[in-house]
Amino acid sequence: MAQDTYTVERTTTIAAPAGRIYDQIVDFHKWPNWSPWEDLDPALQRDYSGPEAGTGAVYHWSGNRKAGEGRMEIVRAVDPDRVDIDLQFVKPFKARNDTSFVLTLEDDNRTRVLWTMTGKKTFMTKVMGLFTSMDKMVGPDFEKGLDRLKKVTEGRS
Repeated sequence: MAQDTYTVERTTTIAAPAGRIYDQIVDFHKWPNWSPWEDLDPALQRDYSGPEAGTGAVYHWSGNRKAGEGRMEIVRAVDPDRVDIDLQFVKPFKARNDTSFVLTLEDDNRTRVLWTMTGKKTFMTKVMGLFTSMDKMVGPDFEKGLDRLKKVTEGRS
């Protein structure tokens, strides 16, 4: 029997304390510094609501066909270890995913970052699954985002 859900997961180690990385993730206003999707649409419209950062913070975006439209809300933030996000896509197709960032301190100045997204397979994702997997579609974006997050938090340009 086929799985009803999919999971995409990527990890990296960043030469920075967990708190510095956590600050970039827990504040949606800082996502343009590192998010892999920020350059999909130069005219991307962003709206923020709720608290400035942390639990309850909301980020809504709307853009061209590539960027689509959606909403993220931080549903749990444990400083400096974890951020859980309710991710909802509206366009190009509707989907809802649970996304998390787990930060594990390896030593005083190295932190392992695990980025995970889990979602229910919808009709559209099942159709796409005939040609590719969610891991192959989204995984490279996670890798790009983690690389950018690494550069930002390690102080590289």
